[in-house]
Amino acid sequence: FLSPTYNMDFLAELNERQGASVKDIPSDVFIAALAEHFKASDKFELPEWHDLIKTAPWKELAPYNPDWYYVRAASIARVVYLHAGTGIGTFVKKYGGKARMGSCPNHFKKASAGNIRHILQQLEKADIVAKHPSKKGRFITSNGQRELDTIAGQIVVKKSHE
Repeated sequence: FLSPTYNMDFLAELNERQGASVKDIPSDVFIAALAEHFKASDKFELPEWHDLIKTAPWKELAPYNPDWYYVRAASIARVVYLHAGTGIGTFVKKYGGKARMGSCPNHFKKASAGNIRHILQQLEKADIVAKHPSKKGRFITSNGQRELDTIAGQIVVKKSHE
């Protein structure tokens, strides 16, 4: 569903060493592969409202991609992997955007927190992320790190055989 246009020069360096991590793979490639993995596995149960809601109050329509929930979950899991302690407030700002105000100047508005919170709860249920008891935000679990690094390794193997 995503047709990334990227440079495959990263493979030359990765083929020389054993493993790959999420940091080694371009974000668009990794998010697409992880979204496919989430869709194929039974770790996520889609809410009944996933095809009806907008991702931000200033948006006019729901996402066109029917798999947007998996793509957003993959993106959130990648950010938690790279930046431990990331919370809902950070994601609301990250996925926010330009709200058009008609004839007035555009302003930045935050995204909806409800679907982000639901995705984080699904990731917690799948044991990919967890809350730290004494700190704020979400952190990647050892199982989640293993799963995301496995997907990164599969991407390198798949792209090197093409």
